[in-house]
Amino acid sequence: MTYQITFEDDAQPEDIQILSDGINSYSQARATGGARQSLTFFLRDAEGSIVGGVHGNSGWNWLYISDLWVSETVRGSGYGTALMQAAEREAVRRGVRNIFLNTFSFQAVDFYLKLGYTIFGELEDFPPGHKRVFLQKKLP
Repeated sequence: MTYQITFEDDAQPEDIQILSDGINSYSQARATGGARQSLTFFLRDAEGSIVGGVHGNSGWNWLYISDLWVSETVRGSGYGTALMQAAEREAVRRGVRNIFLNTFSFQAVDFYLKLGYTIFGELEDFPPGHKRVFLQKKLP
């Protein structure tokens, strides 16, 4: 059988899902406890509109925070901290032992450091003139 490598500038989501399913299947067969479980908390205003939230997934005793956002209208009022604390409490309830995330140097590095996270890696000039910063935290 012959194979061909093709470039697809606008790959279909279902085709990309084949890749994710393949690597997840491979990993699940070699490391137990890796089934990912979504974790999401929203901050809503009186009308129910989303003005913030935190999202990630847990697996292998780790929580990965992929998104934390608080609208500028409520930023600085403690809601980011409250959202992270809610995510951490849920992570502990699930048996998670560690959290990791990444942010840019122009975003929230100091915020995460104040919450007890430590830097374990940086990518220089990503985006140009800034850094991508990787942080982690051990949970009780």
